[in-house]
Amino acid sequence: MAPRTDFPPVRACVFDMDGLLLDTEDLYTLCVNLILEKYQRPKLPWSIKAKLQGRPGPVANKLFHDWAQLPIDHDQYTQEYYALQKRYFPGTQPLPGVEKLLSDLGRTRFWDVREGFGVDVEKENADPDALAEKRKPLANEFLTPPHRVHIALATSAHESNFKLKTSHLEELFSVFETQRRVLGDDRRIAPGRGKPLPDIYLLALRTINDSLPAGEKPITPEECLVFEDSVPGVEAGRRAGMRVIWVPHPMLKKEYAGREAEVLAGRTGEAGDVDLHQLGEIDDGWAEYYPTLINFPYHKYGIHVPPVDVEQEHCMRASSIAGQMVAQTFAN
Repeated sequence: MAPRTDFPPVRACVFDMDGLLLDTEDLYTLCVNLILEKYQRPKLPWSIKAKLQGRPGPVANKLFHDWAQLPIDHDQYTQEYYALQKRYFPGTQPLPGVEKLLSDLGRTRFWDVREGFGVDVEKENADPDALAEKRKPLANEFLTPPHRVHIALATSAHESNFKLKTSHLEELFSVFETQRRVLGDDRRIAPGRGKPLPDIYLLALRTINDSLPAGEKPITPEECLVFEDSVPGVEAGRRAGMRVIWVPHPMLKKEYAGREAEVLAGRTGEAGDVDLHQLGEIDDGWAEYYPTLINFPYHKYGIHVPPVDVEQEHCMRASSIAGQMVAQTFAN
């Protein structure tokens, strides 16, 4: 079919975490393989690992144990597995392009808080002519009015696991407002309703809509862009009625060589039998593959990122202080 091209500008981005924002997939494999080696079992192949990615812990654990056939019970495996995670995960680092992407999207709040393109002449004591020159490229660049892009996190990781991998990366994750972080053990997600079901992404969008500034119209699913690395995660985003960016691990991409169009349509069958109307169509334009998040093409999705120097504007500094106060309120 001809791919759709008349999408509205993206107003929200929702991110998976493991393997998408954080370089954790090889660490997961390392932890699993150390246990498999200890009990003389073969290493974890990507054909199995691909089925574990993105899924809630209980589902992934069952799939793994059915394959591994370890001579230890589930509790002992879990104890050894988490001991290895505590050893390796505190050193987790963001994947290439992630820091810039999150920073750029976070900076789009400028379009909401600006005062005359973000400059208050009296407060800044600035030269009006210089300010006019500074505003000119901003004003002339866009054919449509630029807008803020709201972001949220939607990860299958439970809270304790999330903290283990992110406590040393607080600045990176500060762009996700506390109320817009949906974790795998969120009580608003019913048991058994994790990826590849759409619930987590629909909930993430709801957290955005519930906290929009007064007067801003709710964001629709087709105005939302999901970032995923896993195949079940892509299907979850598609079934939520959202556009999807698939950025898989190179070995996962190799595992699905020749089936990329099925992945992007959410038609790999990872969820078993589902209503066909919940899935996409091959080459329908709703999902795309990128090998990396470096140099993400914002304009292709109607996203306008203001220049870095707007961070120094009075309105942005005031906005940051206000945001910190709101985050502290939710934390308490």
